[in-house]
Amino acid sequence: MAEELGFRETARVEMLPGNGSHRPRARATLEARSSCVLGLLSLVLLSLLAGLIAYLFLGQLPIQREECVHLQPQKGQEFGPSHQRAYKQSRADGAKPRAHLTVVKPTPTQNVKNQFPALHWEHELGLAFTKNRMNYTDKSLIIPESGDYFVYSQITFRGTTSECGQGRQASKPDSIIVTVTKVTVRYPEPTQLLTGTKSVCEITNNWFHPIYLGAVFSLHEGDKLMVNVSDISLIDYTKEDKTFFGAFLL
Repeated sequence: MAEELGFRETARVEMLPGNGSHRPRARATLEARSSCVLGLLSLVLLSLLAGLIAYLFLGQLPIQREECVHLQPQKGQEFGPSHQRAYKQSRADGAKPRAHLTVVKPTPTQNVKNQFPALHWEHELGLAFTKNRMNYTDKSLIIPESGDYFVYSQITFRGTTSECGQGRQASKPDSIIVTVTKVTVRYPEPTQLLTGTKSVCEITNNWFHPIYLGAVFSLHEGDKLMVNVSDISLIDYTKEDKTFFGAFLL
């Protein structure tokens, strides 16, 4: 019996080294397989990522080409950010109120107290227009929207003789005067926005004088603008580009 027990102990001891030697081999095999799986997964992910990047890159190419076509400046021009802003601003300005009026032949009218005669204007034909709710009625431009407006006017006068001093005809004026007037419900009396004066005393024979006025004013909805002159009979109404009047929202 003792010999049998000794034999079993010896067999057990001899088997232990052999069993332990298989464990590192199995662990190495598992690690190798795990490395292969991770390597395959990495290759698959890299392939998907590369395909996604290529798709996005190729998808952006048509847009970039289109932008290059639209932003390509013409020969001899520079096309920078300032030009782009100016182009966008010009499109926005197209909807702002504006008007350009040309004079029509004066007709006898009753003068307003303490005011020169007001001129009549063409607002539809030829070079004249009113746009974007700007309205013309009863010799006045009607402001449709509150804001800052550039108001301008050129009045051309002409006459035959005008000599100041002794021998001058009594009916001839010493000077010619133009005023751009605002009428508003906020103030009971008309307000002179612009005034221009020129002396004609030193002029003889046939003469003509243009008076140009222009400035920026803060106007309110419903304000009326008109042009008054000291002598309506001296107005040159023969051409549209000689006597005109207008305003536009900035």
